[in-house]
Amino acid sequence: MKIKIKSALISVFHKDGLEDIIKQLHANNVQIYSTGGTQKFIEEMGIPVISVADYTGFPEILDGRVKTLHPKIFGGILARRDEVKDEVELGQHQISELDLVIVDLYPFEQTVADKNASNQDKIEKIDIGGISLIRATAKNFQFTTIISSKNDYKAFLNEYTQNKGVVSAEFRKQMAANAFEISSNYDAAIKNWFKGESTKELRYGENPHQKGFFNGNLDEIFTQHQGKEISYNNILDMDSALSLLADFDSSNESTFIIVKHNNACGVATRNNTYNAYSEALKCDPVSAFGGVLCTNTAIDINTATELNKLFFEVLIAPRFDAGTLELLNEKKNRIILEFKDLKFVNNTVRTALNGTLLQERNNFIDSKENLSIRTNTLANEEQIEDLLFALKIAKHTKSNTIVLAKNQQLLASGTGQTSRVDALNQAIDKASRFGFNLNGCAMASDAFFPFPDCVEIADKSGVKAIIQPGGSMRDQDSIDYCNNNDIAMYFTGIRHFKH
Repeated sequence: MKIKIKSALISVFHKDGLEDIIKQLHANNVQIYSTGGTQKFIEEMGIPVISVADYTGFPEILDGRVKTLHPKIFGGILARRDEVKDEVELGQHQISELDLVIVDLYPFEQTVADKNASNQDKIEKIDIGGISLIRATAKNFQFTTIISSKNDYKAFLNEYTQNKGVVSAEFRKQMAANAFEISSNYDAAIKNWFKGESTKELRYGENPHQKGFFNGNLDEIFTQHQGKEISYNNILDMDSALSLLADFDSSNESTFIIVKHNNACGVATRNNTYNAYSEALKCDPVSAFGGVLCTNTAIDINTATELNKLFFEVLIAPRFDAGTLELLNEKKNRIILEFKDLKFVNNTVRTALNGTLLQERNNFIDSKENLSIRTNTLANEEQIEDLLFALKIAKHTKSNTIVLAKNQQLLASGTGQTSRVDALNQAIDKASRFGFNLNGCAMASDAFFPFPDCVEIADKSGVKAIIQPGGSMRDQDSIDYCNNNDIAMYFTGIRHFKH
């Protein structure tokens, strides 16, 4: 349904490009209502305009905080033109229909970014009337047109002139969608400011030719003791390392994790930080170079002395013993972070194609309670601990992945492969290159085995305990092979894909 525009409310902060629209509206005998600076702008063009205060019979108050919040404005916007009772009510209260609303929002984000702006300046840029007008007009898009950004001025002018003063339903709906996107982003910016978050420009994105930004509050999570500015890639690796660390219990033992390119290349759990770091580094000392390191126990002086021998980007720990920071400070660019609390958003968000993917965070931690033995051979207590250890790492590693572990130490993993066999072969080859004996080790898979080929390859490499979610139509083939070759296999019923 096309709607002929007979009346318009215009009240904007940005007036660039507005002049041509006002001229076209006037040429089509559209009644224009306005406020403040916009009203003055229109009057200086020599075009008649009715002030909102004159129309409502209520002046602007509170230094302009209240201008358009009035039933005669919102009634004219929200009235349903196909409802007789709505039209009757408009007549009873002498309310004019408003077909077009051109309104934008105070520049809150720009004000927040201004280092010289006071808190009161920022508060005054939280728009109330504008956001309400935008939402009301967008809600009633079947009958009204909202233009909520100067970026849409040209599109509106083309639509309006080509259709000789009327606006199509498709265009109104598109403008409503744009309006709610603006409203959503605006509210998010305000929320972030109240929570101490802001959009911070980083040195660059994944690569130097890409711009990068972080929207959040790292100060809420970390105290940075030294080092250069945290980069886009640092943040990704830090999130990967801490997400994995959060799955380990720190009440009795220390876990040390080394991450490179979002995947763990070294993980070990031991009775103290020094031993945990030493064993984690052995997993892959080559990849550890330039990595992100984190632990769930304090960095003592012995550990700091060993860490000082390695070039790394970031070190994260809950505490630093006396003298450790001074020692680590010998290399100024290292980023040293003391975490206050591990906090993660409840949902993960990614852009894809021309939209957004959102899902719940994978918070499930496998335990003995969700293990189901499927073979005649049982794993011993140490092997079960290794299975769960390996599965935690697999959960946080790019799919397809296979993880090999023994004695609470990562031996090797196959990461991001297009087949599970490739992932297993990669892990076996890597473990061999670093001198690990796989005899008696545990193997974890992030998803089921469609064929028994993986368990056969694992068996020939010395694997004696396997954990996987199960669910393949040919699970029994893998179970039969394990039964025939004295291998324990446990199902969890939980898949841990990470794409």
